[in-house]
Amino acid sequence: MKGKILVSTAYLPPIEYFAKVSQADEIQIEAEENFLKQTYRNRCYILSAHGTQLLTVPVHSDSYHKTNIKDIKIDYSKRWQQVHLRAMVASYNSSPFFEYYFENIEKIISKNHKFLLEQNTELTLSILKMLKIENKIFYSSVFKPVTDEANDFRYKISPKINSQFAIKKYPQVFNNIELFNPGLSILDLIFNMGPESVNYL
Repeated sequence: MKGKILVSTAYLPPIEYFAKVSQADEIQIEAEENFLKQTYRNRCYILSAHGTQLLTVPVHSDSYHKTNIKDIKIDYSKRWQQVHLRAMVASYNSSPFFEYYFENIEKIISKNHKFLLEQNTELTLSILKMLKIENKIFYSSVFKPVTDEANDFRYKISPKINSQFAIKKYPQVFNNIELFNPGLSILDLIFNMGPESVNYL
């Protein structure tokens, strides 16, 4: 899909997210919407030895309601960074390309960003660089109502919606091809496939 696409901010979003982004010339990230709980805006899924594992970035509860996503603050009263990083190590330490990419992810997560949008954007830019995808990224300045337009993916990519996205299967650390687990964070693809990851988008 050439041209501009509109997406939500997302924390280490699923492969589908980057598949859409990779096909666009320009990415506009929604910065004016209200925060939505239980979405990819502050959560991702990785594959552990025990199956799919949810990782959630906690945000201050007083910022849930009628607050622009750009103003959502991360809650550091919980030791979520250590939990996430340990989970990534446990899940992917034996993957072929973990050592090449994890250090940069770890540095960004450990930075103590004040705002969720800021952290998510830095992680997204870092992953785009790993994938060697060059796109211009902008923030929206005005909230536009949800539409059925083909380039509006703000609410189409969601853990609450059964995705129709069909990714080409690749080897996963804890699964063979027959037991392939879709819908995981882009980290799963990058740690397992490295430079070939872009070919699966």
